[in-house]
Amino acid sequence: MPLKLLLNRAASRLKGSSYSLDPALPLSAMFGLAMRRAAWLARGTLAFPLRGKKLFLGPNVILRNRGHFAFGNGTTLAHGCLIDGLSKNGVKLGRNVNVGPNTIIQASGVLSNLGTGCSIGDNSGIGGFSFVGCGGGVTIGSNVIMGQYVSFHSENHVIDRTDVPIRVQGVTRKGIVVEDDCWVGAKTTFLDGSHIGRGCVIAAGSVVRGDIPAYSIAAGVPAKVIRSRLPQGQQP
Repeated sequence: MPLKLLLNRAASRLKGSSYSLDPALPLSAMFGLAMRRAAWLARGTLAFPLRGKKLFLGPNVILRNRGHFAFGNGTTLAHGCLIDGLSKNGVKLGRNVNVGPNTIIQASGVLSNLGTGCSIGDNSGIGGFSFVGCGGGVTIGSNVIMGQYVSFHSENHVIDRTDVPIRVQGVTRKGIVVEDDCWVGAKTTFLDGSHIGRGCVIAAGSVVRGDIPAYSIAAGVPAKVIRSRLPQGQQP
């Protein structure tokens, strides 16, 4: 059976839907892809031999507090990722989640005040070199796509007093939510308390705080709604 057909079938089984490689993809690239994915799958199987799910682990991935880390079938952690699941709810990745290279997911900043944790829904992806600080909780829905260098900061430092250092005044936590089917551009920053409705598009370089209504296109610092994706007069 041709290699391309084998890879298409394997990818379709993992993703749970029809998938096909570009016909222009050369045989050498397909062979390299197959070997690389096989090596990543072997690494994931060795790391979690009893989970019964296919996890693809790239080189130099660091997983801390694995008992607080859960993943769905077909999830990929690209090279250089660091995931520390230590938190109240852990780090939970759905099916076919793709975490880009050198991305950090950190569930707790300090041991004196454990964080809430993070969940990412099925078929969502985070671009490379991103940071997910989920002390106050980060919830990302399904089918969310994100560019590179996206960051989440789900807590704020208390600054009320001037007689003691800021670092010892504690934090406030509201959490961050990105609902299903959103597209987040590169270098977007989410601040604590942000809630992004379903189907939103967030322009690259935006700083998001507060609520963004469903099916909005937002941009800027701070991000503001430019227009709705819905036809005029239609409600979400």
